[in-house]
Amino acid sequence: MSFHAAMAAVRKLQTCVVSPTGKHSASVIFLHGSGARQPGPQDSVSTCDTGEGLRAWVRHVLIQGLVFKHIKVIYPTAPVRPYTPMKGAPSTVWFDRFKISQNCPEHMESIDAMCTTLGSVIEDEVNAGIPKKRIIIGGFSMGGAMALHLVCRYHPDVAGVFALSSFLNKDSVAFQAAGERLRAGLYLPELFHCHGTSDELVPHQWGEETSLQLTKAGMVTTFHSFPGLNHQLSQPEMELLRTWILKKLSPTTTT
Repeated sequence: MSFHAAMAAVRKLQTCVVSPTGKHSASVIFLHGSGARQPGPQDSVSTCDTGEGLRAWVRHVLIQGLVFKHIKVIYPTAPVRPYTPMKGAPSTVWFDRFKISQNCPEHMESIDAMCTTLGSVIEDEVNAGIPKKRIIIGGFSMGGAMALHLVCRYHPDVAGVFALSSFLNKDSVAFQAAGERLRAGLYLPELFHCHGTSDELVPHQWGEETSLQLTKAGMVTTFHSFPGLNHQLSQPEMELLRTWILKKLSPTTTT
């Protein structure tokens, strides 16, 4: 690991937190995308490449937002780094990419460094008394890919993982990690995956193939297609996600 990657690995992330309205017994970590998306009609959200921006977008799409009686929702913000698809411009992204494509190597140095950094967010929740089986990790676009790496390779004992408008490269090490757990007879969390059929940035086929690959690797997956949806969140999608979160993280008798 380079000096810069090592520094990124120990950097504390800024987070935007939506506290539960009652006793805290579960947590959701929701990772933003790289900022590239298609705005919807009357879309007043200016950015989705920060935790604050993603939270605002969720509230814009889902009137009540993701607010729960017993679940804390954490929106971290990625550190600024040069991003190759943006010609090296400083961007708040979880990792670098050689290009936005299924058919290229993964930028493992930046992915692994960020897995370490995000691991500290999970550790904070565990230290606060929330067991990993009461934590869900997911994200939009790049955030979903980051969540899949984090869960399949480092934290497979969480309650679930979700990916919205996301994909993994064809030879992703996340597929390999999931397959190794299957062959060893070990637990893998459930994947909730959504994708718009009109996505012009991340084609629907990429998301579908990612879900199929993870199914083959042993994960229980649910893939939802949204006709006409571009690279953005939608109310029906977020309602489904909310229902799934409540199913996986149902209130405990102590709340």
